[in-house]
Amino acid sequence: MRFIVAVASFGVALSVALGVRAGATPIPVTTRLASLAPACTLVAESDPSLPLPPVGLSSAADPVPELDAPDGPQTASGSNSTGTSTSTHPAPSPDVPVDANGNPIPLERVQPQRILGFMPNFRSVSGGAKPHPPGWKYNFTVATRQATDYSSFIFLGLTSLSAEGIDEHPVLGKGVDGFWNYTWRGFLDKTDGTYLAAWFLPSLIHEDTRFYALGEGHSIFVRELYVISRQGVARTYGGRQTPNIAGLGAKVLTQLVSRQYYPKSATTFPVLAEKFGYSTMRDVIFTSIREFYPDAAAHFIRRHREKMAAKAAAQDATAR
Repeated sequence: MRFIVAVASFGVALSVALGVRAGATPIPVTTRLASLAPACTLVAESDPSLPLPPVGLSSAADPVPELDAPDGPQTASGSNSTGTSTSTHPAPSPDVPVDANGNPIPLERVQPQRILGFMPNFRSVSGGAKPHPPGWKYNFTVATRQATDYSSFIFLGLTSLSAEGIDEHPVLGKGVDGFWNYTWRGFLDKTDGTYLAAWFLPSLIHEDTRFYALGEGHSIFVRELYVISRQGVARTYGGRQTPNIAGLGAKVLTQLVSRQYYPKSATTFPVLAEKFGYSTMRDVIFTSIREFYPDAAAHFIRRHREKMAAKAAAQDATAR
């Protein structure tokens, strides 16, 4: 059951990406206007963390290295603190995320704090942005925010209800008691895994396990291979590629710790291996959404802007 749900979710994510990538099939005007309005409202208004830079911005295609900060603070006239001209770009709005050089980050590379205003995305870095330096304190703050986010408890409730419904571990029972038995154990699994993967192990061995999207300019196939590879590859604090010991190690340790509070029938090697595989597959699905979501958001926002501009032009023509 979990495999079917996960595969279905993965298919939805890729379908959205393929639809945005293709973008060549004409849509009837009435259908387009009816469908874009709620999507744009959800992305552009309910998710204030996703800024709206100018429509004409384009995005870079290569993976983004960790960039150094500019030599001096940028001003609207393009001069640093010494008065030397450094750029011809005007100072962007404070609400628009900028890269390390002070330039607005294109919509296709912006990673919002929440996807669709709901799914937490606290451990992703926008393309070109200078990420916050990782460390014990910062990693602990991010892990705590993720572990205690309201959406995590909603997801926990759904998975516990599903596990009770299919009687995944008969020894845990059915009904209200069974649901409670699945819920508190699932909460420990989730919390252990989050703190091990996002705080303790990365801080201990200096691995940056945040997600740096590959971005447009590559085929969907290449981008999906990149997403899958992030299960085994991470970054060091210095920005070099390294085996994802923290991420994979956290999954293994979480399963080992779970043996202390699950009944013996639920802690055999095949069962733990299945849970490890499910955890990995779930991460691939959610990471795929993180990779392709900025493309979808930019697509709908720009279509919404075009519709609003056409509507304004029509109103102006009528007024004249």
